[in-house]
Amino acid sequence: MLEKGDQAPDFITTTENGEEIKLSSFKGKKIFLFFYPKDNTSGCQAEACSIRDNYDVFEKSDIPVFGVSGGSEKSHKSFIDKNNLPFPLLMDEKFE
Repeated sequence: MLEKGDQAPDFITTTENGEEIKLSSFKGKKIFLFFYPKDNTSGCQAEACSIRDNYDVFEKSDIPVFGVSGGSEKSHKSFIDKNNLPFPLLMDEKFE
């Protein structure tokens, strides 16, 4: 399990729009990754909305934000639309 400040292993995945994201492309930069179990559940919604409500802090610091869960593109798009999330959600369908 990763702890705050740990370097995450490199991975390649896609966003809810099919855009490929490779973690190593952000080498040398700070990014904010948050992991949540499932789209459209109350706890995950509260977590994502809390980050949304503080998104300007990340934006002003030029820190990209990505949510990561096992949801599908369709599920992620719905979650983003329902909660007006300003950041992409990444696929981790195998929970790796």
